[in-house]
Amino acid sequence: MTTHETTDPAEPAPTVKCVVWDLDNTVWDGILLEDGEAQLRPGIREVITELDRRGILHSIASRNDHDAAVAELRRHGLLDYFLYPQINWNAKSSSVRSIAKSLNLGLDAFAFVDDDAVERGEVGFEIPEVRCIDAAEAAELAERPEFSPRFVTEDSARRREMYLADQERNRVEQEFTGPQDAFLATLGMTLTIVPAQEEDLFRAEELTVRTHQLNTTGYTYSYEELDAFRRADTHELLVARLEDRHGPYGTIGLVLVAKDGDLWTLKLLLMSCRVMSRGVGGVMINHLRRRARDAGARLRAEYLPNGRNRMMLVTYKFTGFRQLPGEDGPTVFEADLADVPDDPSYLKVEVLPGTDRAR
Repeated sequence: MTTHETTDPAEPAPTVKCVVWDLDNTVWDGILLEDGEAQLRPGIREVITELDRRGILHSIASRNDHDAAVAELRRHGLLDYFLYPQINWNAKSSSVRSIAKSLNLGLDAFAFVDDDAVERGEVGFEIPEVRCIDAAEAAELAERPEFSPRFVTEDSARRREMYLADQERNRVEQEFTGPQDAFLATLGMTLTIVPAQEEDLFRAEELTVRTHQLNTTGYTYSYEELDAFRRADTHELLVARLEDRHGPYGTIGLVLVAKDGDLWTLKLLLMSCRVMSRGVGGVMINHLRRRARDAGARLRAEYLPNGRNRMMLVTYKFTGFRQLPGEDGPTVFEADLADVPDDPSYLKVEVLPGTDRAR
């Protein structure tokens, strides 16, 4: 059943996107600086690798000597599983916030695992939306529903790899001197827009469940509902994929348009948070504006605030939409189709057959 839900920012999200681990007496037995070497706790390697396979990310918030901890993780073959590890002497809530910022994920999508009740209490007090879990329960995390996404897609199985590519992009961007557009031009980005196929639907459902910041309505749809939309003459379901010289971002966008004669309504537009700074949302909207204009149709769009998606409201306003009067239900905008700008020069857009005539 379709759910028009918003996520309360003070409550955990339905599924965990990232697990932040303590190290001493959590990932391994004992205290590294006292014992010199440490043995992994039973079941830890297995749960880390299994959650990684499901597309759940891992990081670290540990009070420890950075170099010694990194060497120990490397010795156990686990170092590459952890993104943006925070191994320092800071408060662990500060470390969790830093990881969330680096990954561009909401704090409600995090779980924190630590053996120390005081540390769990500090994180839970400072960031109540984070799930805090006793290390004694760590080996069973894969059995819990919040760590069990409905589908494991090709994109989810490669999620860590794609975030590692993002780390390299971020490193290059920090070293770049010049305007943002000039940096984006160095990436060689290609955005592909294509009608959703049956094999895209697992990822499409995952996107509706996982994406909150770059989501115009927060509507979530099941695989079965998306398949019905895909087949229906009254709707169009599109997916967007992005890649650059560092590798693929995977399927990063989803569009659902309802068509009623010459009135098209954009029911859902969402983008992965990993492409927030790439300008892809505006490109997708302008693509739809052109298509509606060429078809002689009006284009409307629905917007529902969810506490974190204001950027999508701003995107509509900057891409030629005006708000229509009305108080009940979602805010409705209508697009000005008279003057649609060209796509930015730094981004190559490929529209595959079925989504548009050649232009």
